[in-house]
Amino acid sequence: MMQKNIMNQFYTAESVTEGHPDKLCDLIADSVLDECLSHDALSRVACEVLATKGQIIVAGEITSLFEPDITQIAHSVLRKVGYEPSRFAVQCLIHKQSPDIAAGVNCSLEQRRNLGKNRSVQQLGAGDQGVMVGYACSETPQMMPLPVVLAHRLTSALTVARKSGMVQGLCPDGKAQVTVEYDEDGNPLRLDTIVLSAQHSPKKSSDELYWELTDKVLTPALRAMPPDEDTKILLNPSGRFVLGGPEADTGLTGRKLMVDSYGVFAPHGGGAFSGKDPTKVDRSGAYMARYIAKNLVAAGLCAKCQVTLAYAIGKAEPVMVEVDTFGTGTVCADDCLAEAVKLVFGLTPAEIISQLDLLTPRYTQTAAYGHFGKPEFPWERTNQAKILQAAVI
Repeated sequence: MMQKNIMNQFYTAESVTEGHPDKLCDLIADSVLDECLSHDALSRVACEVLATKGQIIVAGEITSLFEPDITQIAHSVLRKVGYEPSRFAVQCLIHKQSPDIAAGVNCSLEQRRNLGKNRSVQQLGAGDQGVMVGYACSETPQMMPLPVVLAHRLTSALTVARKSGMVQGLCPDGKAQVTVEYDEDGNPLRLDTIVLSAQHSPKKSSDELYWELTDKVLTPALRAMPPDEDTKILLNPSGRFVLGGPEADTGLTGRKLMVDSYGVFAPHGGGAFSGKDPTKVDRSGAYMARYIAKNLVAAGLCAKCQVTLAYAIGKAEPVMVEVDTFGTGTVCADDCLAEAVKLVFGLTPAEIISQLDLLTPRYTQTAAYGHFGKPEFPWERTNQAKILQAAVI
């Protein structure tokens, strides 16, 4: 047995497949959003979904020149994920955005008080109050914590194995959990525990499923840090996982906040992402905070970084900008970095939307397997790293 150093720490992250009831709801909500944005880029959408046995309920506020066919969208998502759409009735409870909220978003506090000197970037006010957190670290190429990366790889690999037919008898629901042991310097040392639960056909034998999941899901997904002889591997620890999805567990949008973000490695402001257009800063602000944190790490100004933004509804400029490098800063203090952030990045809703191209309908791609660490998204770019270096040196 490996001798454990008492200074070592253990960190755990989880992920769920797109067929998990909560993620199914996120996918439907973001599909509605994408459909609205593809026809009217200025659509205001706040879409919530509930999924339970035989029922999909879509509710919320949509103000758009386009009227989405929500039933068709929900059925399309169900089909793509792997559920039979005919087994679900779809109920729609949609109305327009509150005129009070719309007024505050369309004309910011700064404009109403003539504080912004009619700057176009201050035209939009924040769509809500709230706190948004972004995080980045140097321990993986994605600048994400290793347990988070591995957990998403496991659920992604599980879905690929099901959809490709590589593993027969799998069903859409599933989840994974990864515990990594870190050494006293905070570096990933080894895999301590792997948990993988996969919904399966009642005809699938446990032994066959165990072997195939090990060979065709775990092994390829964990190449970055393979299990050692002491790693605990728990496959379908409940013993049987035949009944799953909305039939077994009611799903809701926004109920996997930590799966969507950074797990235990960073706090969460509490605002969910899916189903919300980018005037809602609990989504766009969180993307911006990640963008800033990743660029600070990429610039070599710190090894890990947490960026916190706070907004007031109807106000364009944030009411708080905070940087925490956890003592890893290399050039200046954290308050100095926060001032550099204000100089380099535009932090009003209009500036965030422009910098991160947030009116492009790509949100369905964010709904499962994490909103961060995927290179195809604009908030994962590190194109401001050199500018940040110059701002603090």
